[in-house]
Amino acid sequence: MDFIAVLEYEQLDNGLFLTAFARSLAKRKNRGIVLHGDSEYTDRLIQTGMMREDARIRAIKDLNHRLIALFADQGISAIGLNGYQKSIFSIHKDELVINKPVIDALPDQTMLVLSNLAENSGSGKPVPVAMSQLSEKLKGLYSVDEVTVFSIHEASDVIKNELPIRALANSLKDDVRSKHLPEGFKKSDTSILLTTADAFGLQD
Repeated sequence: MDFIAVLEYEQLDNGLFLTAFARSLAKRKNRGIVLHGDSEYTDRLIQTGMMREDARIRAIKDLNHRLIALFADQGISAIGLNGYQKSIFSIHKDELVINKPVIDALPDQTMLVLSNLAENSGSGKPVPVAMSQLSEKLKGLYSVDEVTVFSIHEASDVIKNELPIRALANSLKDDVRSKHLPEGFKKSDTSILLTTADAFGLQD
């Protein structure tokens, strides 16, 4: 794997961001993993009467399908899986376990779009895993230098001058952290590449 890109809660309900990201992903010649969790779609499902836990799992599953369809529109060959499928990600005695052989057995010429739903080895049910924890573990397994994280700020000429930044997430200046970093990474010590959807297509 050449990169691990994380789509966070703040971005997954943003159509303009997702379209820009898909276009950039189509420009990438190398292979990587795109990770995602849920979005504001969870709250809309709750408003229909679903319990929060069920709504979150449903939203994550639906988003996996939507991302694959979006990427297909850009001519991207991708495989979408939820982390609990084939026990790719599992929680065993409070420890996150990643089944690397299963990931490695997937077709070489495709992008992998994986959700953060892990299999709870005790109950057998899917449970969401923190994106910073999941991406950090994958980064170590695949010897990727940093996790690619995207600014939550709307794209503008201003942020094009500020980003990308390579740094430890928790070492960023307070103003940069509050303006750009997704909530799930604000307290993380993960080594990140903080960038924009448009700039991602230029970083092969």
